[in-house]
Parts: sequence; C-alpha cells; structure tokens
Amino acid sequence: MRDFKTLQVWQKAHQLTLGVYELTRQFPKDEQYALTNQIRRCAVSIPSNIAEGCGRSGDVELARFLQISMGSSSELEYQLLLARDLHYVDELLYTRIEEQLLEVKRMWNSFIQKLRQS
Repeated sequence: MRDFKTLQVWQKAHQLTLGVYELTRQFPKDEQYALTNQIRRCAVSIPSNIAEGCGRSGDVELARFLQISMGSSSELEYQLLLARDLHYVDELLYTRIEEQLLEVKRMWNSFIQKLRQS
C-alpha cells in the first residue's frame, strides 16, 4: 500500500483537476448538466483511480488502476478539445490545461513501466 499523496503523478493530476474546475466555470449555463459535468467527472476520475490503486495490494493492482486513469485522461483530452472547438474556453487556458494533461500522461507511462519492471 502506498500513500498516493506522495506520488508526483497524483499531485500533478490533482492540480490538473483543479484547473479543469477553473476552466469549466466559464462554460454556458445550459452545459452545466452536460459537458461541464462530464468533463469534471472525467478529471476527478484521474487522481481518484490513482488513489484507489495505491490502496490496493501490490504493484499489479496499482498498474491496473493507472491504466484506468489513463483511459479517463484520453477521454478528458477529447472533451477539452470539444469545449475549445465550441468556443466555451479561452485558448490560453485550454493550452495550459492541455499541457498539464499531457505531462500527467507522460508521467503515467514512466510510472507504469517502472511498476512492470519491479
């Protein structure tokens, strides 16, 4: 069992989630129960799965939850692109969040590789 709060990948994913909440505040009110909700749920799923994997027994379980988290990040990547193309988000803020997301995805790949080598 690991303390997820000490993992740099979880810390970055948490910051990403906070950024996503900031980004979605500017969405139209009629998207509150649609795209806003979906994007936020997706973002929350990323660090949540890392935390859940850390609470499981062993690196195999952790790697499995990291893979689930990676799937959520790909889903989030598309949803953010959609929001940008719908002009719901400022281009500068979109770029900042997208860069954070790509950094988290790179960190996962490295972490998953290390777990598999163990």
